[in-house]
Amino acid sequence: MKIGIIGGTGGMGEGFALRWCINHDVILGSRDKQRAQSVAENHMQTIKNTSFSEKLNGSIRGDDNLSVAKDSEILILSIPYENIQSTCKDIENIISDDCIVVSPIVPMSRNEDGFYYIPFVDGKKSAGTLVAENLPHCNKIISAFHTISEVKLKNIESSLNADTFICTNNKDSLHILNSLISEIEGLRSIYLGPLSLSYQAEVLTPMILNSSKQNKLKHPGIKLV
Repeated sequence: MKIGIIGGTGGMGEGFALRWCINHDVILGSRDKQRAQSVAENHMQTIKNTSFSEKLNGSIRGDDNLSVAKDSEILILSIPYENIQSTCKDIENIISDDCIVVSPIVPMSRNEDGFYYIPFVDGKKSAGTLVAENLPHCNKIISAFHTISEVKLKNIESSLNADTFICTNNKDSLHILNSLISEIEGLRSIYLGPLSLSYQAEVLTPMILNSSKQNKLKHPGIKLV
């Protein structure tokens, strides 16, 4: 499977690439194609220096964002909330009809009290809703991965021991993403409901960050028990 990550040169992109390249072809996207290629080469070298090298059946490569969108079967939008409309406008007529679009985006900012969820404070829409509105011809949009620790995701030798909440209106797409999630050791998928409930998953991120800071917790996540 071809998994593209727009904004893939960041920490989350690294974690997903290292975890999924064992069985899939991962394409890291950036506005700077050369940067994406360089980062992808570094990640490939990293995976070859681990115990997973003998199991490697996939690859990691880099390309510009538009090429990544065109080539992907699953496309992860690892972008800032304020870039949703412009990014979706660029890819709307490029992604294939079968492409599954995944939003791990959290509309979040910070003030003197701590991190806060922008839609609640400023009356804006959830990231999942905004992605869907700006990709009107795509019916395979999933909101996921909001509460995953970037540091733990990149440490592929360790288990995440965490849950991720999933929102989507398309159950077929959910089954496909759940299969990918099961390949990440210690990560469990929890279906939360339709995309309209995406805000319930997104709002957990500022809560986790505030709790982490106030209680000196290192890279916490969420797990239902």
